[in-house]
Amino acid sequence: MKWVIEVTALFLGFASWVLVFVALEDQYWKESTTDGSVITTSTIYENLWMSCASDSTGIYNCWDFQSLLALPGFIQAARALMISAIVFGTFGLLATLVGMQCSKIGGENYVLKGRIAAIGGVFFLLQGLCTMIAVSWYAANITQQFFDQFYPGTKYEIGEGLYIGWSSATLAICGGSCLLCACKMESSEEKIQYPYQPGPRGHMLSTVATSHTAPSNYGRNAYV
Repeated sequence: MKWVIEVTALFLGFASWVLVFVALEDQYWKESTTDGSVITTSTIYENLWMSCASDSTGIYNCWDFQSLLALPGFIQAARALMISAIVFGTFGLLATLVGMQCSKIGGENYVLKGRIAAIGGVFFLLQGLCTMIAVSWYAANITQQFFDQFYPGTKYEIGEGLYIGWSSATLAICGGSCLLCACKMESSEEKIQYPYQPGPRGHMLSTVATSHTAPSNYGRNAYV
């Protein structure tokens, strides 16, 4: 049962790691809204790296963000968190491959392998948290601008890239939780049970005999 959980966790972690790349490459993190517009001639959509615009004929143009320091703070933070998620996911995959009980990598020291697998689970949890914070922060900024009646700029909708990021974060958290549960199962199975061992019977008998043969200060004639 334990190796099934570990294989499932590895699959979930690998899927979440791939989805991080898919979310980063996706251009539709936010898309200009059509709410209140009768005729839409162009659509603007952005991600963490570029902004694109397309017209009704299907022609689109994209341009990369030129300055990092000129970007809003939430975009800079989202970039850092997504890159950190990739790094944590890479370490999580390597640690899980080494720490799995059905893997021959790292020898047959199963206690050490279990601890390494638990470290892999922690890395997956960190990956999921970084991804979740990045996409949620980005989405919160979109919704704040959308519902702000005095916001003068272009208002946007939540794009498909954010949903891919949320899916990646959920899979990573599930994979890390599975690895930690597998490690907990191993630690509970490795508990040493010490059976009850009563003391030697001869020692108990000698103690009783000593108490019965204690010397008396009275002679036999004192009881007559």
